[in-house]
Formats: sequence, structure tokens, C-alpha cells
Amino acid sequence: MDNTSGAGGSGPRAGFGSLFGGGTPEYSNTELAGVPLTGMSPLSPYLNVDPRYLVQDGEEFILPTGASKTRGRFELAFFTIGGCCMTGAAFGAVNGLRLGLTETRDMAWSKPRNVQILNLVTRQGAAWANTLGSLALLYSAFGVIIEKTRGAEDDLNTVAAGTLTGVLYKSTGGLRGMARGGLMGLALTGLYSLYNNWEHMRGSSPRQSL
Repeated sequence: MDNTSGAGGSGPRAGFGSLFGGGTPEYSNTELAGVPLTGMSPLSPYLNVDPRYLVQDGEEFILPTGASKTRGRFELAFFTIGGCCMTGAAFGAVNGLRLGLTETRDMAWSKPRNVQILNLVTRQGAAWANTLGSLALLYSAFGVIIEKTRGAEDDLNTVAAGTLTGVLYKSTGGLRGMARGGLMGLALTGLYSLYNNWEHMRGSSPRQSL
């Protein structure tokens, strides 16, 4: 009786399987427990794909044909000018607060003293922001012009732009002032280039010594 019912129960499945090209085998959990999974790719239950193909080892953005992977001086000019203005304003505010507290130390805490301190803070902040912003503007302009003229981007552009910025900024002080400004710009940009290439120089120094 059980054999007949079992055969009858499997009959429609066998019939449909033979009609559509083979039935689907059914396995119990006990039979699947001993199947080794070594060498099989773990498939995502949501995407039904191998997650290893979704890992990107390279860059996650596509650049246009002929585009540079790094931002040029023109793109960095806005960040440089804005950053110098904000830095100058912060430094000037701190310096103005120091000067205000020093100059009004003999005064009692009152409204006139607070007003005088605030005046020094705003005045020093605006002055330093204007100074550093002007230097950053000149440096960025010279850097872009030199880069477009030479057709290359390297540390020579940085040093040349810094030197010309110092010369032009101190041009009102005569030849001696221009020389001092140029030397100051050359020294600052030279130190920056040295710091920027310090790791490369450390890596290449043993090979040069051999």
C-alpha cells in the first residue's frame, strides 16, 4: 500500500519531468551535509554573483581621455588663495587679541576696553588676511603662467613662482627690497619642494651612494 502510494506520488513528477526534459532531483539535508564546498565561489544570496568580482582594486573614477590624474595649478589656485586668507584672518585675530590685551592691561574690564580689543582683532585679522591672500594670488598666477609657458609641472615651477612672488611683492622697496623678497620666496618654496620630495630622496639616496 505504501509502495503504491509512493509510486503514485512520484508518478506526476516523473511525467512532467519526462515531458519538459528531466525532473529536478531532490536531496535531503542529511545528504547535502557531507558535500564538500572547497573550491566553490561564495555567491551573494541577493545578487547571485560572486562578491569577489565587485571588489575594485584600482581607481573608482573614470578620467576623460588625456586628462591628468592630479589637479593642476589653476584648480589648486582657488584652494590656495582661500586657505591663505582664512589662515591670515585666524592668525591676525589671535595677534590682535594679544596686542589688545597687552595695550589695555592697565584699564579695567569695561566697554571701552572691549571695544578697543575688538578693533585690534578685526584690524589685525583683515590686514593679515589681505597680506597672505595677495601673496597666494601672486604665487598662483605666476605658477599658472610658468606652467603654461613651459608645458610641464615640476618643482622648478614652484621655486620660480615663489621667487617671482617675493620680488614683485617687495618691488616698492627698491632693488634691495626686491632681492630680499626674492631670496625669501626662494627659500620658502625651496624648503617646501625639499619636504615634498623627502621620501623620494630618502629612497634614492642609497642607490646614488653605490
